[in-house]
Amino acid sequence: MDYDELEDALRQDGGPSSDVPRAAVAGVLAEIASGGRDLRAVRHPLGFLCLPVVREGERGVCVHLFDGVTASGQPAEAAVHAHSWELLSHVLYGHVSNVPVRVADVAAPAAGPAPAPAPASGPTHRVFEVHSAPDGTDELRPTERLVRSEPGPEQTSGGGETYVLGAGEFHSTVVREGEPAATLVLGRTLPGRTDLFLGPLEGGGHRTVRRLCGAEDTRRTVRAALRRVHEGKPE
Repeated sequence: MDYDELEDALRQDGGPSSDVPRAAVAGVLAEIASGGRDLRAVRHPLGFLCLPVVREGERGVCVHLFDGVTASGQPAEAAVHAHSWELLSHVLYGHVSNVPVRVADVAAPAAGPAPAPAPASGPTHRVFEVHSAPDGTDELRPTERLVRSEPGPEQTSGGGETYVLGAGEFHSTVVREGEPAATLVLGRTLPGRTDLFLGPLEGGGHRTVRRLCGAEDTRRTVRAALRRVHEGKPE
């Protein structure tokens, strides 16, 4: 699976190479499903399964598998995040919706007696940084940055469609209830950027661990995804 070839094909958006992404994904999934490629799915903290297919320095290719509940497995508010990398995502089957979130910085209240309830223009969230270690541990660190967030209109992409998200753009991702979905994701990390998410105003730092799925669980999940890729629609 070649990053440059996939990027060229996705940016053509329906051109002569439009079948390249699906064929490339089908080939990799077939290798994993048969046991010819030893790759374990990773349970991402936002709720989907990630198949990390390519890692080339600052570039990477993954296949994300959504279970048809939500992309986050938690309240949408907790899933608002911003990547440190540019994302080019191609929907293989199902529907994936992105909700852009407008974020405005709000000054922290001055020290003193307990403040009155926050006005409508007050902060709604604290920005947290996400620092990931090679062992799969994510350390979530609260920052001094307080913001007020407001979701924008939902933008939905279906099978065969490609969407782009810039580094630093806050958003949440949603899938349709009861409808599995999968995306081919190309990412390019930008220097000096940090992954961010919006957390509670009084929230503290903590850690999460990205768990590896077992070999057989991975193969079973991948076989189901492979059937859907060939069909071009959910089962």
